[in-house]
Amino acid sequence: RICSRRGEEAAGVSSVLRGVRVRNVKSGEEEELACAGAFVAIGHDPNTGFLAGQVERDAAGYVVTKPGSSRTSVEGVFAAGDVADHVYRQAITSAGTGAMAALDAERWLSEQGHCSKA
Repeated sequence: RICSRRGEEAAGVSSVLRGVRVRNVKSGEEEELACAGAFVAIGHDPNTGFLAGQVERDAAGYVVTKPGSSRTSVEGVFAAGDVADHVYRQAITSAGTGAMAALDAERWLSEQGHCSKA
């Protein structure tokens, strides 16, 4: 029932969510679904268009990273989360690969002499 619908508007009073107005993408019919929480996904296409011609991307638009790291085709540029992960995308992957990217960036900065070793 929900798979063919797209969220149109969150309905609630103040900061309390009470429902979501959805539109059926096949029929155009709208309805409000009662709910107390919602997970908002950004879609299935990585938002990497601004990187075209600057960082290597695959045919689907995902940033290509070196195996086992967040390093990209450009030295000093790292990718994490939805833009680099075809399979899991979203929150937990973004958090995990975000930590990887932070560590990779710190190591790269150290290699470039920008960080002192503790």
